[in-house]
Amino acid sequence: MSLTAQSVPLLPRGVRLHEDKVRGRWVLLAPERALALDGTGLAILSEIDGKRSLGEIAGDLAARYEAPAEAILSDCIDYLGALHERRILETRP
Repeated sequence: MSLTAQSVPLLPRGVRLHEDKVRGRWVLLAPERALALDGTGLAILSEIDGKRSLGEIAGDLAARYEAPAEAILSDCIDYLGALHERRILETRP
């Protein structure tokens, strides 16, 4: 299943954002995995609440960063799609 603007992303049980204060960066912790996040990844993942759709999240990010909503949505779908394929992200109907 591919992600769309109507997809509602959520972090599954056992997956969370964590600030690694020792290394001065944010990571996404998942069972037996830790992914270092860049600024883009952190911006996208910090908006996920399990209630808002990708379209809503992309709209909020587009307003915050003064960027075209279509470009932000495309970036979100690409980034989160890779996490979804690795089962680090789930979606609600």
